[in-house]
Amino acid sequence: MSVPQRHGITVPFDGIPLHEHKSWFEELEQLGYTDLWSAEAGAYDAFTPLALAAAWAPTLRLGTAIVPAYTRGAATIAQTVAAMCSAAPGRFALGIGTSSDVIVQNWNGIPFEKPYQRVRDTIRFLRAALAGEKVTEEYETFAVKGFRLGAAVEQMPPILVAALRPGMLRLAGREGDGAIINWLSAEDVKTVVPHVGEGKEIVARIFVLATTDRDLVRFVGRRSIAAYLNVPVYAQFHEWLGRGSMLAPMWDAWKAGDRAAATEAIPDELIDQIIVHGTADEIREHLARFVANGVTTPAPAILGTGEDVREVVRALAPNAK
Repeated sequence: MSVPQRHGITVPFDGIPLHEHKSWFEELEQLGYTDLWSAEAGAYDAFTPLALAAAWAPTLRLGTAIVPAYTRGAATIAQTVAAMCSAAPGRFALGIGTSSDVIVQNWNGIPFEKPYQRVRDTIRFLRAALAGEKVTEEYETFAVKGFRLGAAVEQMPPILVAALRPGMLRLAGREGDGAIINWLSAEDVKTVVPHVGEGKEIVARIFVLATTDRDLVRFVGRRSIAAYLNVPVYAQFHEWLGRGSMLAPMWDAWKAGDRAAATEAIPDELIDQIIVHGTADEIREHLARFVANGVTTPAPAILGTGEDVREVVRALAPNAK
């Protein structure tokens, strides 16, 4: 079964208040984008931007990439998904994952325990609840007693799993409708996708910096990579990808508390692989390599703020080719 090629973009755009996104969303439809994918980390929640887009851009598919499986109770997440399904019938996709110990435990005070099992249990609960079943179940990581969703969901939304290493990637293929991948190179996609299996959607958040200023690329790239690849789940991911020796100096300096040395230890080679940069033509060619290696839904996250970002969105649009 072939998976249709889609053209996503990560929202909301930095530096643009949510109430000013209406014209942006309307233009994205005209530019040929098919999907909006929102993230949830330290800024806005993932659902509110998509709820606005449901009204402002009635043809775009709306997806979360991602929401943590821990930070909403079982009934609450079912109700939120049902609301999105009603606001955007047939156009909503739920991306869910473990998130990280930083977000779950440090920021929300929730123990980051049994992450694989928590995502698996959440998927199983949601499939039952969204189908209208009354759920009384002792899952491995939580329990639900007597919950029945009071809002009908006419069409089961796709559930995609944020996945890094083989266990979660296989879960994405076995119990999910695909995987959401993040912080990897185009070449890494060939390592990751086979674990998901055939006929599954592969969404990739890809960080894009539209500049030919290599000093700026190095500055932004090092700061971004240091912020993420020292988080244990991402460190383990890149060790599995074979970058243990490349990143050991950064990890060692970070653990020793020397943030400056850790950032400086990030090699230019890795920045060039993970941060897509250059002219519009160079960026399009780089994004095309992600697709050629198995990504079905690229969702570029444009680094930058304001109208400069809007010009990049226009330059990379499907209709601009």
